[in-house]
Amino acid sequence: MATENTSAPTIGRHRPEIDVPSLTAVLDGEYAGIRELVRTNLVAHAGILDEADALGIDAFRERVREVVVQLAATGQTGMGFPAAFGGGDDIGASIAAFETLAFGDLSVLVKVGVQFGLFGGAILHLGTRHHHKAYLPRLVTGELMGCFAMTESGHGSNVQALGTVARYDPESQEFVLTTPDEQARKDYIGNAARHAVLAVVFAQLEVDGRSEGVHAFVVPLRSDGRVLPGVAIEDDGRKMGLNGVDNGRIRFDGVRVPREALLDRFARVTPEGTYESAIEDPGRRFFTMLGTLVQGRVSVAGAGVSVAKVALTVATKYADRRRQFEASPDTGEQVLLDYGLHQRRLLPLLARTYALHFAQDVVRSQLHEVFSGAENDPQARRRLESRAAGIKALATWHATRVVQECREACGGAGYLAENRFAALKRDSDVFTTFEGDNHVLLQLAAKGLLTDHASEFEDLDQLGMVRYVTGLAVETVIERTSAHKLLERVRDLLPGGDAWDREAGLLDSEYQLAMVRFREEHMLAGLARRIKRGIDRQDAPGAVFSHVQDHVIALARAHVERLITEAFVDKVRALPEGAVKDALGLLCDLFALSAIEADRAWFMEHGRLTVQRSKAISREVNELCRKVRPLAVDLVDAWGIPAAVLRAPDLVGPVG
Repeated sequence: MATENTSAPTIGRHRPEIDVPSLTAVLDGEYAGIRELVRTNLVAHAGILDEADALGIDAFRERVREVVVQLAATGQTGMGFPAAFGGGDDIGASIAAFETLAFGDLSVLVKVGVQFGLFGGAILHLGTRHHHKAYLPRLVTGELMGCFAMTESGHGSNVQALGTVARYDPESQEFVLTTPDEQARKDYIGNAARHAVLAVVFAQLEVDGRSEGVHAFVVPLRSDGRVLPGVAIEDDGRKMGLNGVDNGRIRFDGVRVPREALLDRFARVTPEGTYESAIEDPGRRFFTMLGTLVQGRVSVAGAGVSVAKVALTVATKYADRRRQFEASPDTGEQVLLDYGLHQRRLLPLLARTYALHFAQDVVRSQLHEVFSGAENDPQARRRLESRAAGIKALATWHATRVVQECREACGGAGYLAENRFAALKRDSDVFTTFEGDNHVLLQLAAKGLLTDHASEFEDLDQLGMVRYVTGLAVETVIERTSAHKLLERVRDLLPGGDAWDREAGLLDSEYQLAMVRFREEHMLAGLARRIKRGIDRQDAPGAVFSHVQDHVIALARAHVERLITEAFVDKVRALPEGAVKDALGLLCDLFALSAIEADRAWFMEHGRLTVQRSKAISREVNELCRKVRPLAVDLVDAWGIPAAVLRAPDLVGPVG
């Protein structure tokens, strides 16, 4: 029985022949030089992947520290610091280096992140000239090891409620740091258990009996390898992964540090004990301080994308050489990647990884512009914070999903410790919760959509957030997304009118963008109305927010997926005509349509997909997988992961 072809005419694409170096150049972009330096260093230290399994925990921690110092000597880890202190004056390059380093051992990566990103970044961005002169030259070389002591046993995301206290003593002109109870001990602090000499400690500042909120202080922990009086350090012990990083707990018992120990870019205490800050509002001051540390989230997002690349490279190469079952009686066994199901398992994930790569390019560029002063606009900073939060969440969840799917796609061979999956799985799993729990970060991104002032409630306090959005902000959103306004906006999104998306070509990027934009707008309007209904009923603010949290997360996901789609489409459109553009166009279509397919229930519920068109999208995804399949090995090779760090000879074949 003949069936109606419900798929609209599609843009024809021929199979491109990929020039891998040319595609690598597109992916590496302006930071090709620093990425090549990191690749060279990865090969030089590839043996640490074996040492991670062969050495005991203490020996491995020392080995990781040695490698980090050796990497610092090449200049790759100091790119984000001022040249005057031994750095490279390039924040964007520092993120690109970190992303590329994630192809290798992740304990090395995280120790680099702790030392140069968190500890070094806090001193650079929260301190002033005298802090920079005192610490940065030795910090950049790795000679001065430190840690970033923010998280406590009792508080993680809610930083404003930290329990550690720093009381100013005007007689001695010192701050006295105290851990009042077990919930206030600093916990999970990387570098603390063995190697940190200094800590940047976040504590509640008390001046003349008054609390001024959380501030950061430089606090000595060790001298000549010995823990200093008043400081107690306990090893967190073995973790699920990343056992080359020495995480520990820290307590302070009346530890005194000089007045100059306060990182005073945004606030200072005079010798007489007067608190001064150019930012009068305590909440705004706090979020300004934390906002300077957003590069940690951008870094982790990039690392998550790189982890996905490693897993997909191994699984794709294995699927291209591993044979299983005869396709027909007169043929030999077929390679895994020729099976439609195997293509469906791996190739949409490959396309999404490319999409996240280009989305990461955008957020890295925004970070560089904001922190280099090229974009000195508070709105730009808020957009950066929101985008960084959302991309970090989706990129790290993607990494976790990809590692699992690729491990399964390699069967029993993927389960062997000598291959990369065991280390990737145990070492990358924490990415979803450090530098911000992903669910918390998505709430931050959604609140930015509701109010356009994300940084004002980054603490995620439910009561404060709902009180804020019960004011003019929600009224503005309701007006902007009222039924009439929403219809007008949808018509703007769909160039041919409200029914245009039912006839548009599936491979038309305007159609793909219209779908994800409509979903975000619709979810935003619905969330605003739900909040307003709760307000009108005079429900408790905390209850209002709790009741809509599912909607908040769905909106944030839709928002970030729209940003990712736009980044990929914009990249493809900007490329010159040729094979690289054609190949990335296929991947962009595969990413966009597989994303719509994954949420087709929502699109159907809201009238944007008919049953017939939904089926047509699934057929098109299958067809795109078949078109991408001959390119798959070239597409993963273009990521430029050194063969020496794939560490999976049974899966990809011996290293040449």
